[in-house]
Amino acid sequence: MPMLSAKQTQWVGERIFANECNLKIPCLTSWNAGEDFPSLGIGHFIWYRAGQQEAFVESFPALLAFYDAQGVALPAWLDALPNRDAPWQNKAQFEAEFDSERLTELREFLYRTRAIQVQFIINRMRDSLPSLLAHTARPDQIEALFYAVANSAAPLGMYALIDYVNFKGEGTASSEQYNGQGWGLLQVLEHLALNRHDAALMPQFAQSARSVLAQRVANAPLQRNEQRWLAGWNNRTATYETPPTPDDL
Repeated sequence: MPMLSAKQTQWVGERIFANECNLKIPCLTSWNAGEDFPSLGIGHFIWYRAGQQEAFVESFPALLAFYDAQGVALPAWLDALPNRDAPWQNKAQFEAEFDSERLTELREFLYRTRAIQVQFIINRMRDSLPSLLAHTARPDQIEALFYAVANSAAPLGMYALIDYVNFKGEGTASSEQYNGQGWGLLQVLEHLALNRHDAALMPQFAQSARSVLAQRVANAPLQRNEQRWLAGWNNRTATYETPPTPDDL
């Protein structure tokens, strides 16, 4: 797997921040419509309250543990939370506190430590391959495709893998399925394995992602109305098709 230079890593982080937040600091602490949890940081890491069970893999506590491992001091109020569970019981409570001292401090902290979050996101993608191979019936093919994408149009392929895992997960969690079908990186690679042809790889990866996301929307419970998000998801996967310019790096 290729190593990213400092400039390439910065570019990847900026792309993820743009995808999730359009580079806007207030978006670093969000509670999205149709969701029952806040999404925080440049990767919109999910944070559950105590005892909450959801289909989606929670990621903010793992980020906090990564800060700890890097020796980065958290805001005191955050570090003092029992079990580091989200302190808000609902969206209204969160929004009422949006301009409070602690959420303002959290946004400032998350903006200041963007580079730590980028490394956390990159590590998650790098660590995903063994799980992908353990959950597929065609491990050799998936491994070859994983490395082929990673090495395509550097650093575009790495960005696409990193962003998609952060965006929709590895695709190996049994909870992250509708009608028995997942929507993570594994499902994108499996779709690509079945449909690959001789043209450039990254547009094919992006199209496979769109196909998997369309399948997710078709399988989703009607009350979730996931169709409302599909255009934005497709715009995001379109960024996997165009390499950065020399000026970007």
